[in-house]
Amino acid sequence: MRTPVDRRKRLSHIPALRPDRRYRLSTSVRALLLATLAAAVAALAADAPAPDPLLAAMKDEIARARTISVAHLDAPYFIQYVVDQGDGFAVTASLGGLLARRRNRVRQPEIYVRVGDYKFDNTNFTGGARGTRYDLGRWPLDDSYPVLRRFFWLATDSAYKGAVETISRKRAALRDLTESNPLDDFSRAQPLEYVHELSRLAIDEDDWAGRVRALSAIFTGHAGVLDSQVELDAEAGGYYVANSEGTLERAGENATSLRARGVAQAADGMIVRDAVTFLAPDPAHLPGDAAMSGALREMAQNLEALAKAPKGEDYNGPVLFEGEASPQIFAEVLGRNLAPDRKPLGARAGFHASELEGRLGARVLPDSFDVVDDPTQKEWRGRLLFGAYDVDREGVRAQAVTLVEKGVLKGFLLTRQPVSGLFSASNGHGRLPGPLGAAMAGVGNLFVSSSETVPAGDLKKKLIELAKARGLAYGIVVRKMDYPSTASLDELRRMFTTAESAAHPVSSPLLVYKVYPDGHEELVRGLRFRGLNVRSLKDIVVAGDDDTAFDYLDNGAPLALVGATTYTTESCVVAPSMIVDDLELHPVEEELPKLPVAPPPEMAR
Repeated sequence: MRTPVDRRKRLSHIPALRPDRRYRLSTSVRALLLATLAAAVAALAADAPAPDPLLAAMKDEIARARTISVAHLDAPYFIQYVVDQGDGFAVTASLGGLLARRRNRVRQPEIYVRVGDYKFDNTNFTGGARGTRYDLGRWPLDDSYPVLRRFFWLATDSAYKGAVETISRKRAALRDLTESNPLDDFSRAQPLEYVHELSRLAIDEDDWAGRVRALSAIFTGHAGVLDSQVELDAEAGGYYVANSEGTLERAGENATSLRARGVAQAADGMIVRDAVTFLAPDPAHLPGDAAMSGALREMAQNLEALAKAPKGEDYNGPVLFEGEASPQIFAEVLGRNLAPDRKPLGARAGFHASELEGRLGARVLPDSFDVVDDPTQKEWRGRLLFGAYDVDREGVRAQAVTLVEKGVLKGFLLTRQPVSGLFSASNGHGRLPGPLGAAMAGVGNLFVSSSETVPAGDLKKKLIELAKARGLAYGIVVRKMDYPSTASLDELRRMFTTAESAAHPVSSPLLVYKVYPDGHEELVRGLRFRGLNVRSLKDIVVAGDDDTAFDYLDNGAPLALVGATTYTTESCVVAPSMIVDDLELHPVEEELPKLPVAPPPEMAR
């Protein structure tokens, strides 16, 4: 072992370099240094991500658009481009035969131009105008910088013309209106740079086409199923965000769904339906064929049983929401109301805001309940959380938000649009395109918990006790809701227009059972809730010690109706089973279609 003194002695033999003297490197040493430097530069270039023409075009065109100046017209104070990009594959089959198959790649832009300032601009007004519409056709799929610049230029020009006309109309409308507590139209946000690689879809198309065909063939063995379809929709990609505040974002968003839907017809003509949906970030994470086949067989058996089941009767009493039905109720009844809408200027009297508007600080759940939305949490009990994300569509980082604490409403899911009586800044929940220039808030991972629970196996006994105490012949258990809804447009229209419907009708229960005092159950059909709303959740009697994670695709449509809109976002609700006291169900009273004249053909050959 050498001592420090030994090292100093060795170093003393090395002559010192004098700053006043020039030194000449030999040709070989100089060549070696140059080669080493070149290799280092090449390595750095290899590690650096390739320039993205789409991001560059967005950034550069925004910089140019900020200089727009037209005499006597408002100049833009905020410009934002959002571009959704997806690489997708879809296949649909019925009874063992393919109905459709397609592979596609899409880009969908949203161009936002705000004139005026953060306090007052052209958004949040029902009398808006659209600027000159250029026939741009489809958005370019190729990463051609000059072509992208031209498309952004024309789209921005159109949006700007619409913005200046809208703000003029808005000012004119305010001459005849008085706002008691005017809110800012937009809130500021810190510039964000979040640029991650987007993935392309990795899928064996022929293999999945065969698997979907085989899954759809399961229904050939169930003659009672009138119609059925199985559809796979896999998409990989994400979205780009760039704005004039300096935000630059490229965030991945991948989702694969495999959905089976079917209908049957009861002897009186009533149509009953059921659906099964599997969701995953990519096809590789879907359940295996055995698990999916088992779920589809169970669904077919449910449909045949529903067709033979008696029609439900009027009921007023306790209801047990068991398994996935509980997070479905929380997603629809609570989650939707935690994303408040702002009433736009000029809105008609029929505008329905959140049922929780003005109730900040009030009790909305029993004292034992807490609710937190945490999109930053990636896993839960060893499974991926479908609603996890890092940044939203407005360039704001995702944040965990305490929404309900000990039963008291503490917060909301917010975007950059201020809402009356609430916080004025976003908490990173702008998940979907919204109306009138605003984003729509949405659930990420919503965790519902209770500090006071009973064993889940005892909930049915508790339901029977409550029913007996009320003098009821039976209690009601709901094990599946139709959320997101697979109802037809005609059925949805009837739900929203019938006199018995509430202002905010909820989706229909699909699997409803009468539970009698001796514990036996009877499946019934054709029931809907009357008056079930967010205030009903205060009447939760007890929660189970179980938790069910429910993944779903939200699209902002009423009842999150499947296929209703172009945009979807991934969400998850984790909640325990629960009993709600004093809910009302009533039988559906509608004209029923006639049965088929001829029996179904034999499927076996």
